[in-house]
This record gives sequence, structure tokens and C-alpha cells, in this order.
Amino acid sequence: MKSYKVVIWKLSINRSAKKPTYLVRWSVDGEPFHESHKTKALADRFRAKLLRAADKGEPFDTVTGLPDSLRGGKASLSFLDLALKYVDARWAEASAKQRDSMTDALATVVPVLVKPGRGRPASEVLRRALRSYVLPVPRRERERSEEIASAVRWIERASLPVGELQEITRVHELIDGLGRRLDGKPAATQTYRRRRAVVFNALEFAVELEHLTSNPLSRVRRKRGKRAVQEVDRRVVVNPRQARELLTALTYVGGYERASGRRLRGFFACLYYAAMRPGEALGLRRSDCTLPAQGWGRIELAETRPTAGKVWTDSGEAHDRRGLKQRAEGEVRIVPIPPPLVRLLREHLKEFGTAEDGRLFSSERGNVIAASSYSRAWKQARELALMPHQVSSVLAFRPYDLRHAGVSQWLNSGVPAPEVAARAGHSVDVLLKIYAKCIDGQEQEMNDRIMQGLGEEDAPD
Repeated sequence: MKSYKVVIWKLSINRSAKKPTYLVRWSVDGEPFHESHKTKALADRFRAKLLRAADKGEPFDTVTGLPDSLRGGKASLSFLDLALKYVDARWAEASAKQRDSMTDALATVVPVLVKPGRGRPASEVLRRALRSYVLPVPRRERERSEEIASAVRWIERASLPVGELQEITRVHELIDGLGRRLDGKPAATQTYRRRRAVVFNALEFAVELEHLTSNPLSRVRRKRGKRAVQEVDRRVVVNPRQARELLTALTYVGGYERASGRRLRGFFACLYYAAMRPGEALGLRRSDCTLPAQGWGRIELAETRPTAGKVWTDSGEAHDRRGLKQRAEGEVRIVPIPPPLVRLLREHLKEFGTAEDGRLFSSERGNVIAASSYSRAWKQARELALMPHQVSSVLAFRPYDLRHAGVSQWLNSGVPAPEVAARAGHSVDVLLKIYAKCIDGQEQEMNDRIMQGLGEEDAPD
């Protein structure tokens, strides 16, 4: 809203700080505003701009307290408004996980760029209001409690204009907010990088809309630890014997009547023998599989069903339905599968059949299997298959570690890296940085090879 009811007072000095600062104070439609400056000259200059705008008859914004002339001639856009416009523009094409990540980052920084003042809601309430009511497109019309409604009204009034990021101090405040958790403690480096990428893109969008002349985040180069290379911990990787024992142990999970472990045996076998991601295995259909009675088969992967949460999917289901990761829509990945996996999948189909839509792996009710369900079965299988000291270790701690083991086994068997990358759905560069690890139990074999190369025998003294 705009108003012509503007009152501008004389300068005042704030002596409460170590170094006195000069305050420019004014009101718009009865709402007080102030801005602090380090020197009297800077304060006088800013006050003169306000007086000049008022003398010209410019309307002042009731949210920011500023005339349009101090916002580059354009009507001011608050950071909350920018966040909403950015989400609206990206929502339809974004995956469920991208929507989750996008709203997380924006809900983190919107409360940072606000006017000082009383009545600020608790941080937890502000975040819940933004993440569950304001930012997600399908949830904006939900009925709001008075607590949430009050928080939304506050953030709408307090959100600063995007133009404030022309001040370098505001940019530093923004970056500090990106690097903090809700409790004020430092966020993980990967979390910070993910959030910064989202906000950077949102500010690029503001540049496109001509509310900024350049992206302010480009002006600050702040180091946040070393770039994390997510190498696979070699301790999590099982060898082929251990993998077989784990798959066998699944047949005992849940007992004969419930068969919860047997129902999942083929699912986990896909993670190991075909190095599939869990979401890819959940989306696998009978029509994707060639399963001969003897010899090698193959799988043509075309769809993935990653766990995302009902809030972020278009269908309202907990699992998103997407094409393959980092591939064009409709592109498939062909994975030859060895006879052990062919046999397990044929046995699975014979005992359990498929879901109504042709998926191989489903719950007893035909739904997509929840991550909590297969993780629970995997925990029980580890306890049955592994030695006590291994159960308490990181060996195959997560179902995803089977994929790591599968890729490592291919590499250590001498399969060329480009072929492994093609089967696993990676670039060669990423493959060599992350997955080129030795299988558990091969250290002695590698040591023996080195000794042979040295022309020496590993004999006792």
C-alpha cells in the first residue's frame, strides 16, 4: 500500500552503542520507521532524499517506508513476495524433492530479511507458517489457526524489500541465516550449499524481473569448509558372500505367514546385482524386465519412485513419480543383470506377482513400499546374517550401501569405468570420485598383489 501521510523528524543520536550512530526517523501513515548511519553526513544525505521525495509528492510504501525513487523507480518488492513469485514460477516443473529443498531454503532466509520491531513470532511458528501454509502452492488456501495467521500477517508487514540487498551488510545477514539451523547452531556444509544455490537462483529471478541490477550473492565469497566429496566409506561395502547371506537372511524376516522379508528379497537384490537406487527399484515394472530361463537378463529402467512426502507431490502420495535421475524425460537406462538376479526376480514373480500397475515390488495392499518398511526389514536381516561385531559396525548399515557394493564389485572385477558408469547411471567423473572403492575382505588380496609386484614373498621373519 501507498500513503502520502509522511512525517520526517530531525536527526537523533543513538549513544547506546560503543560508537554513536545517527538515526533518521520518519513515519508513513502513522507507522514509524528509522535508519541508522555511522556518520552525520550520511544521515543528512538520506534524510534529504526523503524530504525531496515528499516535496515532489511521491507516495511512500507503508511496508518499507520508502518512496519509489529510493527503490530505483520501481515499486518495491518484498523478499517474501519474491519468494512467492519464484516458487510459483518453478513449482510445476520441479520434482517433489526440489520443491522440498526450495521451500526449506526460502523459509530459512525470509525471516532473516525483516524490519526490526516488536511482536516477532517464535522462529518455529514462522518456519511452520512459511513451509506449511505460505510457500507450497497447493497449501496456501488451507485453514489457518490464529497463531499461524498472526505469524503470516507479521511476516507480510516485516519482510524487507529485495532492494535492501544492495547493502553489503544485508547480504552478510542473508548468508549467516543460510548457515544456521533453527536452534542457531551451524548447519551442515551440504545444507548450506544447497540452500545458497536455491537463494542464488531466486535472486537471479529478481534480476530478471528488474528488481535488482545484479545478483548480490555474487559479491560475497565466503568459504564454508572444504567442498565435501561424498566418497563411499569402504567399511560399508559388503563382499559377494556377505551380500548373499544378507539376501538369504531376508527370507526369515517376518516369518513364513507374513513373508515381509521374502517380499523384499528381490528388491534388495536389485540394489546389489543391478546397482539400482531404491527409488528405481520401487518403480521397476514387469514390462521393464527380460528374464530368460537361463543366462543373463536385462532391465530397461525408465522410472523412479523416490520418497518425497505427500506435501510435495502432485498426486498427494508419499512417493514422487519421475524419470531417471539427471536424464532427459523418457530416456531409459539399460542394465544387463546376472543369472542370480534373474532367478530371484522370477521366484518373486511366481510367489507375489505384480501390483495392479505392473510394479514388481509393492506392499501387501499393492502400495509403493515405504522407506521405513524396507529399512526395518533390512535392520532385521543384518542382525540375522552378520556377526555381532559387524552388526554394530557400519557394514551395509543402510540399504543404499548395497548399491555401493554392487558398483565396487563391478569395478574390482575389471569392468571398464565407462561401462560401469553407464549401468549405474553416473558420469565417469562422479563414478571414480565416489564409487571406486575396494570390497570388504579384499585388503589381503591387494597386499599380496603388491608383494608379487615387488618380487618378494610375504614370509615370516
